[in-house]
Amino acid sequence: MIEVLRAGLLTSVQDLGRKGYRMSGVCTSGALDTLALHIANRMVGNAPEAAGLELTAGPVSLHFTQTTRVALSGADFSATLDSLPVHAWWSFPVEAGQTLRLHTPKIGMRAYLAVHGGIDVTPMLGSRSTDLKAGFGGLNGRALKDGDQLPLGTTPPSRHSSDALHMPAFGIKAPGWHRFERLNPRAENKTSLHGAPGTSVRVLRGPEYDHFTAAAHEAFWSEPWLITTNSNRMGYRLAGPELKRAKNLELLSHAVLPGTLQVPGNGQPIALMHDAQTTGGYAKIGVVIQADLWRLAQARLASNLYFTECTITDARIAYADLQRYLAQIEFAIDQQYQGYAQQAKALA
Repeated sequence: MIEVLRAGLLTSVQDLGRKGYRMSGVCTSGALDTLALHIANRMVGNAPEAAGLELTAGPVSLHFTQTTRVALSGADFSATLDSLPVHAWWSFPVEAGQTLRLHTPKIGMRAYLAVHGGIDVTPMLGSRSTDLKAGFGGLNGRALKDGDQLPLGTTPPSRHSSDALHMPAFGIKAPGWHRFERLNPRAENKTSLHGAPGTSVRVLRGPEYDHFTAAAHEAFWSEPWLITTNSNRMGYRLAGPELKRAKNLELLSHAVLPGTLQVPGNGQPIALMHDAQTTGGYAKIGVVIQADLWRLAQARLASNLYFTECTITDARIAYADLQRYLAQIEFAIDQQYQGYAQQAKALA
């Protein structure tokens, strides 16, 4: 069991999302930085889709009533375990009675905590994710509050289950330090590790791109877009030059997805996130490619966002790079667990 001593600004139970229900108007929900949660789960011996905690901006304090293993990923919240510092992108054992404290990140927006066995809340529509707008899933369909208690899973989550509780602490190379992150020149120039002020994301043209003026096109690609504080898990509301439409055609509502860049009548784009509605009637000027959604999730409020145009081929290559990175991390974690198992067997 985990006792929530301090829930922080917005902490919620999330997994990799609720899939297959958008046709019924149910949003995806789930971790905004799915890459970070996937890796954290693997570092504690869980399946990637196990439920963990998404922490936004901090500070958060969690008390453990049982011995377990946890992993932190995403933004570095300068965490401490009983006052001793622990690193982001590390997996480490926790004893019953210890308290994990996470402070405010200097870079990035969200951290993820995976726990051996996962957070064992009741699944709804195939997912344990919290749908904050509809009020279901997670713990009572809401963000966590001080005093909440979170049950931990007891079902063996993977072939590494028997070793996970006893393994020494270990870490992995964060995505911001990896080669595939250097394939986007604008990301290199305008960002630092895992989403500093001035995040660049790659974007495909949307179906209504040609409805906008040439000046709007120029501004869209070249100007910084401020992520306003009127943003949430549904969408980032951006501020910048007004994007005017050359064709003011009335649009029917269409399906939208996380990453869609809608432009309402005021000419200020909205970047849809995982809690976004399933349809929208605003003009869609672009869509952030899937490989960069984790970067978008780590972009901080009141910082700048830049759009870099790419092709479908570029998007596929970027996705393949991301999957290659994940495969390398998965292999490295497997090797870590197998090495420990062999060592433990030899000493037995």
